[in-house]
Amino acid sequence: MDSTERAGHWNQVYATKPANQVSWFQAAAEPSMRMIRASGVARDAGIIDIGGGASVLVDELLAAGFTDVSVLDIAETALEKTITRLGAGAAKVQWIVADVLSWTPQRSYELWHDRAVFHFLTEENDRSTYRAVLRKALKPDGTLIVAAFAADGPERCSGLPVRRWSAETLAAEFANEFRLTETSREEHRTPWGAVQPFTWTRFQKI
Repeated sequence: MDSTERAGHWNQVYATKPANQVSWFQAAAEPSMRMIRASGVARDAGIIDIGGGASVLVDELLAAGFTDVSVLDIAETALEKTITRLGAGAAKVQWIVADVLSWTPQRSYELWHDRAVFHFLTEENDRSTYRAVLRKALKPDGTLIVAAFAADGPERCSGLPVRRWSAETLAAEFANEFRLTETSREEHRTPWGAVQPFTWTRFQKI
């Protein structure tokens, strides 16, 4: 899929399903918030949520007092749902409609968070492009948080193939420029009760 096809796919998903009826829905972004807090990032640090979609992470970051939050997603329909949900609070967030693979960062950030975008990058050239964008966007000593389907997780999501990851394979994927500082496993439960294992990793930029 090229960028236009990816945008069409995800806009269609969010246009036809309520935000709380997609498999990745979380009522609370607990694993994300736990790792963000563990990173020690300051409340005024620049944080970007890659593929934030209709996630409640942005709500929880604002509630926790973080003041420099950006959310990037390829699906404008997803971001519109979040903006509507936040109401006046949406003005405190920078909203970026973009495909991360073709995005040119206009600034740098102290923390990059990605829950469930990276596992859709099944081709090495796409992952290489992702890492190049990440290098430009993340400050020296910045924190990288990546969550992806675990090795025993689903093989497809939303009709698309995924690549599954262990903590070891994710560590190897980012090893040249990032030091692994924390890993965990999440047994994510979908709205219909299925269990999807996730691998969570936190890195420090070298």
